[in-house]
Amino acid sequence: MRRQILTAATRAALGTPKVQRRIWMGIATLPLALALGTPAAYADPTTVELEQQNAAMQNQLQQLQQQIQDNRKAIEKAGSGTSATNSYVSDFGTTTISGKMYGDLTYKNLTGNGSEIPDSGFGTDVKRFYFGVGHQFNDIWSVNLTTDFNYSSSDKNTQVFIKKAYIQAKFSPLATVRLGSADMPWIPYDEGLYGFRYVENTLIDRLGFGNSADWGAHLLGKEGMFNYAFSGVNGGGYHNPPRSKNVDFAGRVGVNPLPGMSLAVGGYVGKLAQNTAGATTFHTAKRLDLIAAYVQPTYRLGVEYFKAYDWNTVANPMSDRAYGLSAWGSVSPMRHITLFARFDYAKPSQDLQPGLKDYYFNVGVQDEVYKNVLLALAFKHEKQDNGSWKTSNTSFNAGQYNRVNYNEVGLWTQVKF
Repeated sequence: MRRQILTAATRAALGTPKVQRRIWMGIATLPLALALGTPAAYADPTTVELEQQNAAMQNQLQQLQQQIQDNRKAIEKAGSGTSATNSYVSDFGTTTISGKMYGDLTYKNLTGNGSEIPDSGFGTDVKRFYFGVGHQFNDIWSVNLTTDFNYSSSDKNTQVFIKKAYIQAKFSPLATVRLGSADMPWIPYDEGLYGFRYVENTLIDRLGFGNSADWGAHLLGKEGMFNYAFSGVNGGGYHNPPRSKNVDFAGRVGVNPLPGMSLAVGGYVGKLAQNTAGATTFHTAKRLDLIAAYVQPTYRLGVEYFKAYDWNTVANPMSDRAYGLSAWGSVSPMRHITLFARFDYAKPSQDLQPGLKDYYFNVGVQDEVYKNVLLALAFKHEKQDNGSWKTSNTSFNAGQYNRVNYNEVGLWTQVKF
């Protein structure tokens, strides 16, 4: 009787069987709710979806930040060359635009056999204006196109060439391959050490015993103290890309035994694009190059030497030899101001003009008037005895005069962007 009364009282307290089932289900699921946490166990489905969307957006933001960092690295890498650059980043890579100009405003006096030559007087020259566009697809593949514009008051005309047009594959710092018209192993390397290309061409470039760029295949690289460059080219220079029966070869191997010190040996062998169909050649042009330089932020010193065989007589039965020496230096006594000087001596035609000697020097002061803008006040002098030779400062043919004097004074400038 007592049990029946308690049962009836319990049922009355708990309510109907449906209510009782809800209560017992709540009791049964209480431990699970405590384990998972009350908010998660009873979270609104809309709240869960918003949290998932927020997590996805955070992940996308992290990916975007990483892409921005990668693009910045690509821009810095693309702009680490000798020219200032402007870059545009897209989904297809990084495009850079660069330029460099060499100009002058000078007075020149040039005489042959004591008489003034027409290429004398005041004049303004834009000897070089390079405009380049490069595109970096990724860490390996890139392309480059660089045009070369020049106006010379002595030639009285303007010219535009394609100096560089190549595709590049950089597999590692020690192995970069270029196909097309690209820098040759020696002259651009020499210019980087000399530092005053806008005032004067380097030794073999000034005397006409080499090209700064040519069409072909190029392999270069560096690792630690070691650097190298090799080219198989047409041989006519970037402004003359004919097909030839032979491939010309050029190379350079260099070391940096100390910070700022550069030692290098280079060479060239080939027909200089003269061995074409129907043409007859008698000799193979050869050249040996040596350089030693020490470059620091406030000063630089360097000396170079070359020896050439049959460079200008490939299609001539007569043989000829040449050699030359150049020494240069500069010092910066104060910020933005640099004093510089250079001396060259050469015998450019030892066999055909055995008495011919070429003496050259320049001296001047450079002011970095603005970032990437250089201005130099300089004096240049060249003298040729017992013959004559066409150089970057003269406009006549070899052997035309027996005595030549050249003097030039004025302002030279280099502008990069």
